[in-house]
Amino acid sequence: MGKHKKKKKQKSRNKATQHTAESNIILSPKSYALFGGVPIERGALEQMEDAMSLPVTLAGALMPDAHEGYGLPIGGVIATDNVVIPYAVGMDIGCRMTLTIYETEPDFLEQYRDMLKRILLENTRFGTDEFEDRPDDPVLERPEFREIKFLRKHHQTAIRQFGTSGRGNHFVEFGLVTILEENNPLGIKPGKYFGILSHSGSRHFGYEVAKYYSKIAEEKLNLPSHVRRLSWLELYTEQGQEYWKAMNLAGDYARANHHYIHRRLAQAIGIKPIKLVENHHNFAWKEKWNGQDVIVHRKGATPAHKGALGIIPGDMVSPAYIVQGRGNERSLNSASHGAGRAMSRTQAKKTFTRKDLEKVLKQARVELLGGGLDEVPMAYKDINQVISAQQELIDIVGKFQPRIVRME
Repeated sequence: MGKHKKKKKQKSRNKATQHTAESNIILSPKSYALFGGVPIERGALEQMEDAMSLPVTLAGALMPDAHEGYGLPIGGVIATDNVVIPYAVGMDIGCRMTLTIYETEPDFLEQYRDMLKRILLENTRFGTDEFEDRPDDPVLERPEFREIKFLRKHHQTAIRQFGTSGRGNHFVEFGLVTILEENNPLGIKPGKYFGILSHSGSRHFGYEVAKYYSKIAEEKLNLPSHVRRLSWLELYTEQGQEYWKAMNLAGDYARANHHYIHRRLAQAIGIKPIKLVENHHNFAWKEKWNGQDVIVHRKGATPAHKGALGIIPGDMVSPAYIVQGRGNERSLNSASHGAGRAMSRTQAKKTFTRKDLEKVLKQARVELLGGGLDEVPMAYKDINQVISAQQELIDIVGKFQPRIVRME
């Protein structure tokens, strides 16, 4: 781990200086904590440098799973002074991990594998697929859907998509949970358990919130092109308050959505959970940093406050880690949100074949229901290396090993 500060290219600096002279906004680079040990592409570093040049940015950290995104890199964490940056939260607001653990017979998964595959296919929906028996939940009746004018036209979409997962790297998996030690923070005995793990966010509703308020922020500030996607909203303004309420609604929607998916699957299988572990990424929180009230944006980063539990997944054949935060202030109490991509989706589809994917799945004894070449395990960094690079940030409580994976 160390400090990281690079000079911007001269062309970018000139553009920034010229524009900020017009807008009275000065861009000045600051250092940030870099948790390395795993290669991070130059594009992600440049995006982090841009974020750290904003006058509203107070501190930052880059996680070892980092890769290039939109605005703030995936794996980027920044603390700001009383402003929120929609693109630093991300387009999939409240994207999160949820794990439920069940006490079953040791051979439960293998004994009932065919039944479990059928249940997973029948009780999950991805992309634009919806349930005929449309689920209901109190989050769908929240007053924000009526009180915030922009949200009214997206209420029906939120209702239709409730209980479903997104495309891309979103998934619902059945697998084996291994708890490592006695007296663990989960309060369950060491050993092996059946588990359900899901990854998804706030669906199209959250995407529309991000897009709408990002446009407002960009038009208001008119920042130089290389930092325009990092435009911010002051929290004391009407638009800032609206976004904050809409963001929190999207996060609550994502949480309720995961809970419904897990309840539906557990009811179909006929089992009850003994423990639930969950965490957001792609979100902003009001927290304390250096004794100051700040807004911490974690775009593709897991909250890792001291004692906080979370899940850091790998790829479709690698383990997800159940972790407990150590409360490292240099990382702004954060950890990685996954293994992180080693290559783009386009590059993965050009590089690997279905035969390559099937070979890796067979070796790992994983069955994939759906999924595409853009999500091949080889397109991701090694999750074990990413976890090893975070010994200052987290302690390992257990692992989840995928066995049946459902993706779009």
